[in-house]
Order: sequence, then C-alpha cells, then structure tokens
Amino acid sequence: MPSASWQSDEGLNFCPRCAGPLVPREIERRMRPRCERCGFIWYQDPKVAAGTLPVMDDGSLVLVRRAIQPQRGCWTYPGGFMDRGETAPGAAVRETREECLLEVEPTGLLGVYSYATSITVVVVYAARVTGGTLAAGPECLEARAFAVSELPWEDLAFSSTRDVLNDYLRREGGAP
Repeated sequence: MPSASWQSDEGLNFCPRCAGPLVPREIERRMRPRCERCGFIWYQDPKVAAGTLPVMDDGSLVLVRRAIQPQRGCWTYPGGFMDRGETAPGAAVRETREECLLEVEPTGLLGVYSYATSITVVVVYAARVTGGTLAAGPECLEARAFAVSELPWEDLAFSSTRDVLNDYLRREGGAP
C-alpha cells in the first residue's frame, strides 16, 4: 500500500524531459508522478532554506518583518532558499545580508526544522553581528532588534520562527 497519494504541488503535469503526461504510479511503495512516454520519475524533493538568528552585542535578537507572501507583515529570522553551489552557512550569511543588511558570523547550529505540511527544510544558525547597519532589505518591511522580553510572539510568520526562538532561548538559559 503506498504511503500517500501524489499531488503535484507545483502544478507540473508534463514531463520536463519529453513533455509526455505525468501520471501517478506506485513506485517504491509511494505514489510518484511517472512519465507515460519516457518513464521519467519525478521525485518531489524538499527545498532547503537557510537562515540566522542574529544576536546583537546587547543580547537582543534581530527579526525581519516580511514584505512578501507567504505571511506578509509577520516577523521571522532572516533567511531564504539556498542556491546550488552554496553551503548552508554561506546561504544563511548571504540571506542575512540581503534581508537586514547585517554582516554575521554563524556561532552554532540552532537546528534543522522540517514539517510534514511544508516542502521546505530550514537550517538555522545563531550568529554574531560583525558589521553592517540594521535596516530592511528589499523583501522586508522592517528589520529590528528585540529584547527577549519584547519578542513579537503573536506576530511570528512560521512554525520554524517560533521553534528557532524557543530553541535559542532554551540553549541560552532563558525561558521560552
């Protein structure tokens, strides 16, 4: 019995190799799209994102308010999708620079976050701010450093945002 029924998340109905129709078939005990013409199997792999939780010298935590969907207007740590050829720490540093104009140095892995309801696997690092000036990049409405007591818990963008903050606070001895 296959583990789940197949659905094309991206709306891909035709083979990227030969343009033949993709049809759900049981392959390796799972429903997977297979091309009826050439036999190509489309493995729907997750997307990997990387981010940081920048920590200012005074211990405040940097979050950005999203200017794009999903979750426009909500707060999260700076991060985004990795490009091929990047390392996870390299992508996290780049995304931080793009989203809040800070230069950071990762100080340790906070965690790897994945959820059954999302195609994204997120790798997040704690990071020390080493330069730049805190400001919103093009994909953000605002960038701000929050004291732990002022974190916007009711306006967080994603499950991973809450989980990252809780993991950081537990690691640093603060109450989540």
